[in-house]
Amino acid sequence: MLEKIIILDFGSQTTQLIGRRVRELNTYCEIVPYNKFPSGDSSIKGVILSGSPFSVNDADAFKADLSEIRGKYPVLGICYGAQFLANSSGGKVEKGDSREYGRAHLVAIADNPLFDGISEGTQIWMSHGDTITSMPDNFQIIASTGDVKAAAYKIDGEQTWGVQFHPEVFHTTDGTKLLNNFLNICGVSKDWSPVSFIESTVAELKEKLGDDKVILALSGGVDSSVTAVLLNRAIGKNLTCIFVDHGLLRKNEFEQVLKDYEHLGLNVIGVNAKDRFYRALAGVTDPEQKRKIIGKGFIDVFDEEAHKLKDIKWLGQGTIYPDIIESLSITGTVIKSHHNVGGLPEKMNLKLVEPLRLLFKDEVRRVGLELGMMEHLIKRHPFPGPGLGIRVLGDITPEKVEILQNADSIYTRMLRDYHLYDQVWQAGAILLPVRSVGVMGDERTYDFTIALRAVTSTDAMTADWAHLPYEFLAKVSNEIINKVKGVNRVVYDISSKPPATIEWE
Repeated sequence: MLEKIIILDFGSQTTQLIGRRVRELNTYCEIVPYNKFPSGDSSIKGVILSGSPFSVNDADAFKADLSEIRGKYPVLGICYGAQFLANSSGGKVEKGDSREYGRAHLVAIADNPLFDGISEGTQIWMSHGDTITSMPDNFQIIASTGDVKAAAYKIDGEQTWGVQFHPEVFHTTDGTKLLNNFLNICGVSKDWSPVSFIESTVAELKEKLGDDKVILALSGGVDSSVTAVLLNRAIGKNLTCIFVDHGLLRKNEFEQVLKDYEHLGLNVIGVNAKDRFYRALAGVTDPEQKRKIIGKGFIDVFDEEAHKLKDIKWLGQGTIYPDIIESLSITGTVIKSHHNVGGLPEKMNLKLVEPLRLLFKDEVRRVGLELGMMEHLIKRHPFPGPGLGIRVLGDITPEKVEILQNADSIYTRMLRDYHLYDQVWQAGAILLPVRSVGVMGDERTYDFTIALRAVTSTDAMTADWAHLPYEFLAKVSNEIINKVKGVNRVVYDISSKPPATIEWE
């Protein structure tokens, strides 16, 4: 049985980041709601308590019964987790004189295994309004900052630690080392890797699926592509993939992706459904309505193609771990629906197989590379399921889609040519429902505006606009205006998330 670390999620924005850091240390972990600890699981080697948007003193703060955890497993409380441990043991947590946010440095670090190899003066990242002002008798301070006395502590008689900073974030210089020290304390086997995942997953799929037949909807994206290659390695010809062209893909993408999949040895059915989608979307301007029409149309086409096949028992999906986590709040209620979490199986009466459901996006890419997949498939930017349907603002027509495809193609090509593509998380062009006056030669024009978007991010939960060079943007603008008929103006979006979103619709 694979040994694991359990991360109890109290609602922090960085809970997933804790999980990713632990996985990067070749250690398997699972994130579960704060009140859903999996009792009786003999594979658990340690527990991490996450941060939270709440104060421990809030009436609606998330609070957990830790009686079956403390003293039985090594425990690390992070930020709120540390404050909750102190507060629930008789200590006092109060509002600080000022909000502790940003860089700080540890001083007075005690000789303790949690800080093995970490020297005084190391930079940490604080993000809290409360601070521990009174420690329970059996809590021993093991590190401080200039402003926070109890920056870290150890509980006597227990393998329990608390830190009021965030070791999981990039700005904590020795954060990964601290987490690694905790894993060493837990004695967990660090045998989680792309190679081990592929070996165990292929073996499990062979046993689970046997000679059953599976269908999979391909999007051209990383998740569905890696899912297809994994399933193909396990069951070969018993996998049939369906790739639907809804007319909202990037320029020449349908043909290129089919060629790539053929190279991978996949059995793929390509379906040209452009006209069907264009008819359904005619005159529709509301973004949510567009999404629903595209989603329903995709399901209908996929369902029709699937019924042409015989003896299909399973539906393969490219669900990944963030889809699972974000589809359930820490109270167990749905807070965000994902296209990969529910929907098709109920309609089609098929069993689900989701081989990537325990992986983060960066792990999916590592697995894909280990499987020998081409880099341009693995390193491709995220692309929305509704495709260009939510990048053509306003009503959708084939003519508008063609304009956007041509502009987007130029933008993407030039990002690659200038070696900027891999420096941004996601980039794309948006066709605005705005016409403006221009002059080309001696002629007056009244054409569309293209907005360019590029962001940097690690997980899309937050994103900053990419500071692309002015010279590059000028050349892209000139290229689009000169070569894309119907466009006479190009603008660049310098909004970050939050408050904006990555996509415009």
